[in-house]
Amino acid sequence: MIRTATAGDVPAIVAMIRELAVYEKAEHEVRATEEHIRRALFGDRPAAYAHIAETDGVVEGFALWFLNFSTWQGVHGIHLEDLYVRPEARGRGHGKALLAELARICAERGYGRLEWSVLNWNTPSIDFYEALGAVPMREWTGYRLTGDALDRLAVPRAAQAAQAAQVSQPAQAAGPAAAAEAVG
Repeated sequence: MIRTATAGDVPAIVAMIRELAVYEKAEHEVRATEEHIRRALFGDRPAAYAHIAETDGVVEGFALWFLNFSTWQGVHGIHLEDLYVRPEARGRGHGKALLAELARICAERGYGRLEWSVLNWNTPSIDFYEALGAVPMREWTGYRLTGDALDRLAVPRAAQAAQAAQVSQPAQAAGPAAAAEAVG
């Protein structure tokens, strides 16, 4: 059975996030706590949504997603952040049922896309997705800012204003020609 996640599912979701990270050889990158996931899914301004796959009350998988937006289509879509089915529950149709539920939400709400990423080496998942009719977007390359690179780019506004003032002051003092040269 597929159902919308509840706050009571948060411990199971966090456990499965860790299981997925182990499978993807990236357990050391997981920082999410139950409180992070609870706030993201059930806080005042939810940033993400989740669905649960379960059998006889036992949680066996989940899909965690959020809305994206296509400027070309002018409508929202769904970005599937994580789809995970526990190894002992694979082959029972949970993965397909979770994706079908997200596709149903897209159709019901007029969303234009359901998209996600998959690691290049994860051939079992790639084969599964392609068997459903999903196609890789080979013409696109994903980029990510994180850690120090993100911090460097996220210069506080006060520092940006100070930097702009430093650049414009010498140019203004030297006159219009120097100002034009300083700008570009």
